Amino acid sequence: MLTFTADNAVDERLDTGLSRRGVLRFSYRSGLGFQAASGVENCLTCSFIPVEEAAKTWMKDPEFRAAYDALETEFALAAALIKARGDADMTQEQVAAAMETTQAAIARLESGRIRPTTRTLEQFAKATHTRLRISFEPEKPLKRA
Repeated sequence: MLTFTADNAVDERLDTGLSRRGVLRFSYRSGLGFQAASGVENCLTCSFIPVEEAAKTWMKDPEFRAAYDALETEFALAAALIKARGDADMTQEQVAAAMETTQAAIARLESGRIRPTTRTLEQFAKATHTRLRISFEPEKPLKRA
């Protein structure tokens, strides 16, 4: 018997205009050889799992956790950009217009998929009426004698 499971992230739009984020888990089972001939049917199931629940499960996997922790900087930058835009009560389109770029470019910035230059971050700060501050922090708390 062949079994295959895949998780796909979704951002489902609800009738209320709101959305819920989660994971669609697809499972496929197919009978092979004699099993298929004896009445075992192919089966495709799909279930919705809230993203918070899926994340809890994934975080228990040490390899996933290490990869997730390695992306902390990118997540922090993306979160800071989204927060600055939200605090300015601006849409991606409005920020894009202020920066003389496209909404798609702002979406890429906020996704964390690209590493913006300092100049781009300064333009984003100006567009959102904020100030850019870059700082260095120790990786581990320093022990004092």
